[in-house]
Amino acid sequence: MTYTVIYEKAATGYSAYVPDLPGCIAAASTKEEVESLMEEAIEMHLEALREDGDPIPEPTTLAGTIAVLA
Repeated sequence: MTYTVIYEKAATGYSAYVPDLPGCIAAASTKEEVESLMEEAIEMHLEALREDGDPIPEPTTLAGTIAVLA
């Protein structure tokens, strides 16, 4: 499955979350670190859902960018 991850620049680094997996978040000093942590977080989140017998949410969130004149 491919989940959309939203990355946000913060004052001290980056944070990230998966809209389709509430509570699946990570933060780190660099984008590379937070990407690695998010991969682990998604795997752990899905494993916990399976262990609890909960359904695995289908990825539905899409992200894109739109350029406008500033």
